[in-house]
Amino acid sequence: MKVVLLAGGLGTRISEYTDTIPKPMVSVGGKPLLWHIMKTYEKYDFKDFYIALGYKADVIKKYFLNYHSVNSDFTVDLSSGVIQPHQTNSEDWKITLVDTGDLTMTGGRIKRLKSFIGNETFMVTYGDGLSNINITELLKFHKSHGKMVTITAVHPSARFGELEIDGKIDYSIHIPLEELVDRLNELPSDRPVVFHCSSGKRSENILNFLIINDLHKENYFNLDGGYQAITI
Repeated sequence: MKVVLLAGGLGTRISEYTDTIPKPMVSVGGKPLLWHIMKTYEKYDFKDFYIALGYKADVIKKYFLNYHSVNSDFTVDLSSGVIQPHQTNSEDWKITLVDTGDLTMTGGRIKRLKSFIGNETFMVTYGDGLSNINITELLKFHKSHGKMVTITAVHPSARFGELEIDGKIDYSIHIPLEELVDRLNELPSDRPVVFHCSSGKRSENILNFLIINDLHKENYFNLDGGYQAITI
């Protein structure tokens, strides 16, 4: 079965690395993320890979073009240019690399691989999609329900955790201010909501946001310890 790896995104959330390399090439344990994902598929006998390239495609192309020589022992005769390999530590993979555009979205990248995939069932994951999924069991499940698509996902825990306490505070969730507009539905409607921040400027930003969105109910006060809070 063919495996599609989406490796063309800009990787803006880790720009300290992706200014020079695409995110799938970020090193983990001395090997790129992309390599680790492919090793996971290899464990379940999936070895036919189709990599959808985009941003800094040349970096990934060069990595696999040089993969055999970099992972082998060899002798080079500089007078003749002849290279004699001695030991190869390479993978039993077939890899097709396709440039699908720098700014193409996920669906577009997959569509541009249509001529390679054909009409058969295939796997697809992102170029940073490390997981511990049993892919054999995943495929068995997919075949069992007869639907067109099976999606695997994970519900990430909140960055600073969540609390439920049977007492004065029974709910707490951390939502960065810049995400508040898109995540208002996560705020409980049956109890007061308290916003905490460690600087006056930050609380002013929150207060302005609440006023603009008609959520403020004139409950603005200082807490001990230099913290401020706003309740709605």
